[in-house]
Amino acid sequence: MSVFYGTMTSKGQTTVPAEIRDILKLKPGDKIRYIVRNGEVAIKAKNKRLADLAGRFADPTGATFTEDELRDAIADSATEHLVGER
Repeated sequence: MSVFYGTMTSKGQTTVPAEIRDILKLKPGDKIRYIVRNGEVAIKAKNKRLADLAGRFADPTGATFTEDELRDAIADSATEHLVGER
């Protein structure tokens, strides 16, 4: 396990440490999801969309996705759909 620290500003902003940006492959403009489970917070990059998966299932030689990546893409798409309806 690795531990990284950041500092929060008075406006609630923080800088994502370079090591975390590298791990999550974050680029300027990418969204970050904060997932709270049982009092713990996980950070995930929201830099994939469900549309990014199009065509990946028809080609057995193409890149594959982990179960977590599929679950994240579906959750993101559902969230965008629900937020868009408001």
